[in-house]
Amino acid sequence: MIWETSAGNLANRATHRSSRWRGPVARTPRHLFVPQWWEVDEGQWTLREPGNDDEWFRAAYADRSLITRVGRFHADCAKSDDHPTGRPTSSATLPSLVVGMFQHARLEDGDELLDIGTGSGYGTALAAQRLGADAVTSVDVDQYLVETARDRLALMGLRPTVETIDATGPLPFLPKTFDRIVATVAVRSVPGSWLRAMSNGGRLVTTIAGTSLLVTADKQPDGGASGRVEWDRAGFMHARHGADYPPALSVLLATAHEQEGEEVTTGPYPVVDVTNAWDLDSMLSLTAPGIEHDYRTDGDQRTAIMAHADGSWARATAVGNERPVVHQGGPRRLWDLLDQARTYWLSHGELPVRGARVIIKPDGTTILTRGGWHVKLTP
Repeated sequence: MIWETSAGNLANRATHRSSRWRGPVARTPRHLFVPQWWEVDEGQWTLREPGNDDEWFRAAYADRSLITRVGRFHADCAKSDDHPTGRPTSSATLPSLVVGMFQHARLEDGDELLDIGTGSGYGTALAAQRLGADAVTSVDVDQYLVETARDRLALMGLRPTVETIDATGPLPFLPKTFDRIVATVAVRSVPGSWLRAMSNGGRLVTTIAGTSLLVTADKQPDGGASGRVEWDRAGFMHARHGADYPPALSVLLATAHEQEGEEVTTGPYPVVDVTNAWDLDSMLSLTAPGIEHDYRTDGDQRTAIMAHADGSWARATAVGNERPVVHQGGPRRLWDLLDQARTYWLSHGELPVRGARVIIKPDGTTILTRGGWHVKLTP
């Protein structure tokens, strides 16, 4: 199988005929950036090593994300009997989402781009094909990812600047600035260093950590930026500051399945799978960041668990759409916070997060506001 045929088919799916991104997608050998990847098989992470080009191209040129790192384990360096534990820490993002982020940036010929979150390097390749390699700078906190992406880009004849940097901290590029910054890692609030690295009138595209909220903002004369939460949805891994994320709350989540609550009530609304209710999850994450979820079904019985690193937890159980029995413990009542968001939704007909106005102060303080609702996200 010739890879160009597969890349052309991907371009048909991920772009429209008149898109300026159609050519870059069709010309980029995505399989070079994902020689191996992780998938969940029977409840554990399992390495996928394509046995032939047909299998390799079928996965690499599908419009889906491929997990390339779990915890500290890079798929490139793994063996077939490795089964890492932990959360995904890097991926080759689905191409249509990468293209969508670049489209929101409104890239024009001659723009200088800062690509935050090199990952596999595939998105960097698309940008370099579109703008020219000299116009693209890409950064990632993971040295192995950076070095590997740099080598794979060179195989295509592309040599953009690719550096190992924790982009949530100081950026070493000044006095050079960028016309566009696109982040394919999520942040709670916009780092002030990103604003300082933007040209006057430059445009930023990013996502808010723990949400599916995609933010676009244009730099203002005061050094801040203003924009909006787009109606599109996008989700990326949180920006890392080191080799891995902090440990998950698996012990507290497991304990919450069994223990008696300090407070036991009957909830007003049916049990909901929060992580798959994207706007509700986003609203909750803005007001109470850091909550982890578990959701299980047993026949008609539904159980939702919430836990937070401060020791707060909640468990709601019900049959079908009946009102749930809710157990809660710790310093905060997490299920009550969820119910407050659901009450707002019912009272106003929608949640205010989607389409909200975004104001970013020069220090990175990020304010979302819509109607009488607002939330402040501080650095």
